Amino acid sequence: MLHLLSLASAMALLWMLLSGLFDGWMLALGVASVVGVVTIARRMDVIDNEGHPMHLGLRPLLYWPWLMLEIAKANIDVTRAIARPTMNIRPRLLSVQASQQTAVGRVIYANSITLTPGTVTLAVDGDRFTVHALTVNAERSLATGDMDRRVRALEGDGGEAGA
Repeated sequence: MLHLLSLASAMALLWMLLSGLFDGWMLALGVASVVGVVTIARRMDVIDNEGHPMHLGLRPLLYWPWLMLEIAKANIDVTRAIARPTMNIRPRLLSVQASQQTAVGRVIYANSITLTPGTVTLAVDGDRFTVHALTVNAERSLATGDMDRRVRALEGDGGEAGA
């Protein structure tokens, strides 16, 4: 029940922030939309720690700005690599160790790698990720383990352990 209320609250807040409309009719449509989506999600049995990881608390608010900065830096790196006349790209496949303890943590880590330009998570086999890196800097960035550590901190000690 707590997940259901948290999901409904988060959806209502997001709807109000994105719409910016607060007259009666629009608020009624927003409430109807939230109730409809929550009802469907409940019937599909997808409201859990994976579908709505409220156990992460406010930690994503610390992780997202760092990830946005990494995305910006990687964009610059990829742009420089392909803008040079010599096309300074050095594609390679890497095997990356993930230290996350939950399925949600591993998904966040794999998606964070893929969101960062120049890297794509191709396969996940337990705690090993196969990653395609376009440049040497992309490879070095993954090798530092900084993203892995930050996702591990984001994950915290909550959530369900699982594959």
